[in-house]
Amino acid sequence: MFPELFLILVILIPLFAVVLESPVAQAIATRLERHGTNGEPEQTIDRVAYLEAEVDRLTNELMRLKEESQFLHRLLTERSRTESGANVLLREEDG
Repeated sequence: MFPELFLILVILIPLFAVVLESPVAQAIATRLERHGTNGEPEQTIDRVAYLEAEVDRLTNELMRLKEESQFLHRLLTERSRTESGANVLLREEDG
């Protein structure tokens, strides 16, 4: 009796390992995890509040970067105008 029980255990252990590593078992585990988090509205509310704050922060950062870009563009445009005007004056003096 003992050798037969041992043989059954030796066969069942790898079989369970294969079944538990299968995509179907992983999908079931994922679904059970998701189902468990849906039952806690406080946690979901906290996550949504955190994500909203992050979106606001990123929006402000994007606006700041846009303003900096516009400032640099204006600065470079004015600089190129000034340099082109100086080049015209130098040519007139040389000519």
